[in-house]
Amino acid sequence: MNNPSLRLLVIINLALVGGIVARPGVLLRSRAAQSDTARPEVDNAELARMYEEDQADRKPADGKSIDWSVVNPRDKAREKRAKEIYLANGLRTGADYYHVAMILQHAELPEDYLLAHELCIVAIAKGEENARWLAAATEDRFLMNIGRPQRFATQYRSDGPSAEFKLYTVGPGVTDELRRALNVPTLAKAKEREAAFNQKPKSKQ
Repeated sequence: MNNPSLRLLVIINLALVGGIVARPGVLLRSRAAQSDTARPEVDNAELARMYEEDQADRKPADGKSIDWSVVNPRDKAREKRAKEIYLANGLRTGADYYHVAMILQHAELPEDYLLAHELCIVAIAKGEENARWLAAATEDRFLMNIGRPQRFATQYRSDGPSAEFKLYTVGPGVTDELRRALNVPTLAKAKEREAAFNQKPKSKQ
């Protein structure tokens, strides 16, 4: 084929045929990718169950006091399992991140509270509105446990079973408007809550 024009025409035709042949495969791959993207993420059922158990342990029936000798071992077991799921990259939805954060909020070490705070940030980014208050509370609990003033006024502390609850020291810098943005009560409301914590039940006449 010595004619340059004919040679160019053949090359163009081959390119077009190649594009037509390849295009269905590209379309199939594109549709598969869209299908994967469109597949809704499902909350981790085990984490949801552990979260419900965590909350139920803190709300005993019939107004009874919390039996910490029973609840503390349950907390440790939940914390251990929640960390296993987290470390195995098992968190998918905003609710998953929120549920683990709440479980770690009831752990014992400052680094657990810090991780809980970071999990809340991801939960909020994924649209989990419940994580807003917890983001503030986990930061406050972390600061309280390293001996620093809290910022959002969510944490109270008692020196013993018979001692009164006191609002832990609140540092400057956070406004009530910022508190509202994270679904946290105002500083005045936090102080009112301190009084409510320590209100003695009225004796029956």
